[in-house]
Amino acid sequence: MEQKKAEIMDEGAMRRAINRISYEVIERNHGATDLVLAGIRTRGVYLAERMADKIAEVEGTRPQVVSLDITGFRDDHPEDPIACQLPQIDDISQKTVLIVDDVLSTGRTVRAAMEVVLHMGRAQRIQLAALIDRGHRELPIRPDFVGKNLPTSRTELVRVYVKEYDGKDSVVIVTGAQSVE
Repeated sequence: MEQKKAEIMDEGAMRRAINRISYEVIERNHGATDLVLAGIRTRGVYLAERMADKIAEVEGTRPQVVSLDITGFRDDHPEDPIACQLPQIDDISQKTVLIVDDVLSTGRTVRAAMEVVLHMGRAQRIQLAALIDRGHRELPIRPDFVGKNLPTSRTELVRVYVKEYDGKDSVVIVTGAQSVE
């Protein structure tokens, strides 16, 4: 049975982290021109939408947001990647694709997301933003933008809740849960 151990971020802390990441994305990319936010389903899509809204507020132009279904590209699920619906990005070769994930841990989910982007074409650049970075890498993947670094034990899991899907904004550490990565 899953038990909440500690709340790491409340609604305000999540908003501030998303705003800060959005400003960092604008700064590092010299604006939002030719930027696409690719949220990893499910919660990464909602975080990407919020980032796109903030970028639009600051820059006056809203980057395209696409949803990445990584199911068929995971190395631990033998599904046919061709069966997955790939998002459409106009002239991806001229775009910086920012993959947005809620929690980065082993890197396997992000590796699958990069495979999805590569199946869409060759982007000019791929970047990574994660609301929470837990460490525990199994692959050499490092985020370009991080909301919060959160060292945890392997027995603890981090859950991100977003209003659009869960009815609340919160990041908590739980015990007794099964990993979804």
